Amino acid sequence: MKIIVCDKTEKEYIEQMRAAGLTVDVRDDITPEDLMKELPNYDGMVVRSRTKVRKDLIDACPNLKVIVRGGVGLDTIDHEYAKSKGIAVMNTPMASSASVAELAIGYMFMLARSLYKAAASMKAEKWDKKAFEGDEIGGKTLGLIGIGNIGRETAKRALALGMTVIAYDPYVKEADGIQLVSLDDLLARSDYISLHLPKTRESANMIGAEQFAKMKNGVRIVNCARGGIIDENALYDALTSGKVAGAALDVFAEEPPTDWKLMKLDNVIASPHIGASTKEAQARVGAEVAEKLIAFAKK
Repeated sequence: MKIIVCDKTEKEYIEQMRAAGLTVDVRDDITPEDLMKELPNYDGMVVRSRTKVRKDLIDACPNLKVIVRGGVGLDTIDHEYAKSKGIAVMNTPMASSASVAELAIGYMFMLARSLYKAAASMKAEKWDKKAFEGDEIGGKTLGLIGIGNIGRETAKRALALGMTVIAYDPYVKEADGIQLVSLDDLLARSDYISLHLPKTRESANMIGAEQFAKMKNGVRIVNCARGGIIDENALYDALTSGKVAGAALDVFAEEPPTDWKLMKLDNVIASPHIGASTKEAQARVGAEVAEKLIAFAKK
């Protein structure tokens, strides 16, 4: 099989695929225009977040047999369309779960203790000790919207910190140590709400003005899942009105954003979609990509 690697993948796992007999070309800087020309020469492709695989690209590649996405979400791939064309589509759902969960928990600490503001004040040579009285997260209720791999990893860490964890996920029937509730119940009870679900037609803008109105005053929001699940205009209004005390965002409806008004709010922390950006997660992603492609080639 001939494979094109379109985004950064650890060299060790590229060599592992070659050792298993795959022909692997690394083109991790390829442009969309060049990919349209080159992809018809390949049986399979490896992508991350950078490379988008849409219908026009799929239609231009009749020889394509497999797409492997190094990561969790498949929103950068028209995966249902690809499957309808007989193309196998795979991802690496376990590889980055711990890294994203740790970021979500870290964000909760930052929001609870205003660490981002305290650090900025020190850099400005200010000693505003009395300005940064915070809260403990132990004893608070964390509502998880989505309780898949990353949601469960987040729950494990939150439970260890003494939080009460509740979750809404219509596709899950039970989860150890976690009470499954309706979305409205979760919105009403949670001190922190953390999103861990894919962006789909059903989840797009599922958290909007109506949902914010049902939340506790002073709730804190964390989104390390996908942009576009929260209505960003409604979030802005909730943050400026005081309904939401703070938000931590790693993902956005547009990446990079074209409207930066959310990031400029004093009660918002943001990062450029770095949830899976740890050395450990990147290594696990590469290993899982190699494992899946090698197994596919042996079929």
